[in-house]
Amino acid sequence: MLEQVISNKAGWTRVAFGDVVRLSKLRAKDPEAEGYERVVGLEHIEPGDLRIRRWADIADGTTFTSVFKPGQVLFGKRRAYQRKVAVADFTGVCSGDIYVLEPSSDALMPELLPFICQTDAFFDHAVGTSAGSLSPRTNWKSLADFEFLLPPIQEQARLVEVCLSLEDSLNSLYAASAAAQEVLRAILFKEIPLAAKGDLGEKEARRFGDYVEIIDPNPSHRYPEYCEDGYPLVATQDFDGPDGFDYSEAKRVPEKTFLEQKRRCRFEPKDVVFARKGILGLSRFYGEDDKAFSHTIVMMKPKNEGISSDFLLWVTRSDSFMAEISRGMNANSGVPTLGVESLANALVALPPREQQDNLVDQFNGLNAAIKNIETRREKIIDMKARIVAGIAN
Repeated sequence: MLEQVISNKAGWTRVAFGDVVRLSKLRAKDPEAEGYERVVGLEHIEPGDLRIRRWADIADGTTFTSVFKPGQVLFGKRRAYQRKVAVADFTGVCSGDIYVLEPSSDALMPELLPFICQTDAFFDHAVGTSAGSLSPRTNWKSLADFEFLLPPIQEQARLVEVCLSLEDSLNSLYAASAAAQEVLRAILFKEIPLAAKGDLGEKEARRFGDYVEIIDPNPSHRYPEYCEDGYPLVATQDFDGPDGFDYSEAKRVPEKTFLEQKRRCRFEPKDVVFARKGILGLSRFYGEDDKAFSHTIVMMKPKNEGISSDFLLWVTRSDSFMAEISRGMNANSGVPTLGVESLANALVALPPREQQDNLVDQFNGLNAAIKNIETRREKIIDMKARIVAGIAN
């Protein structure tokens, strides 16, 4: 039935976005005094997720004054390519880089508006009309000019019913993924306790460097010679998903640079690649494909039988390890950075080697379940995208 609604567009009307949607201009002069409790910035909206799951406390202070209410749509106008759209289910104030949108008449169902804002055509229009090189922003006048096909109200209701059903499925899968991740974090924290606080039980805290060799692949921190068709030079921003890399935007270096680094680092598939600058704590196995690394990365290798490569990966992903290494962080440059020596001096308390393999099996099993959930979420997101794409085409 839905396919018939999308394919048969008799009675659908081409409208401009600004004809059926208005920009809320409600402001709070003193948000805290006026009783608002939550603050939403762009960092609190996750791409592809219509629910606002994080926010800041108004008591911590804010300069934001834009007010939003339940049912209104929040659209990130800065860096629109990040595809940040959400539907408010509480009242609060938000960043000036977020537009608060609502239907301007009964011609558009409020529940359909967020799905229109999630279409590729809408994002393409927003990105294409953005101005500014470092932090491009679209403006309301440009968004208001976006044209799409508006179905009659009965067809809107059918679309909304299907899309909301898919959203319910996405929210259920999100909850399942969050629960699995929480179990994983809890087991990691139990088996790799926080050494600095002395919560060790019978475990012994030792220097991380006693177990692991830490190699800076680019100690000079000089930018190497680049080329068009060389080996990808991986930096922190090229980490992709939970376990991989994305080379699409990576710079390339010639074979000579790669081979020099390979000789020094002795790359092996199960070496752990660890982000030590910017977004700290991202970790991956090196993998099978050849690549070089910038100074934002360190390589880690087991030194002895005290730790396996598989367990090393999970140690670097534990809350305990992150809490410990954060004590040695250098943020003088404004960018969080960890030196090799600081990493080596971090205290860790590891289980006996014979227990590590069993724990790795548990961690990998939970990780596989999380990946499976995310794969199912991606399929539903794709299905929803194909449904709402019919509105804009």
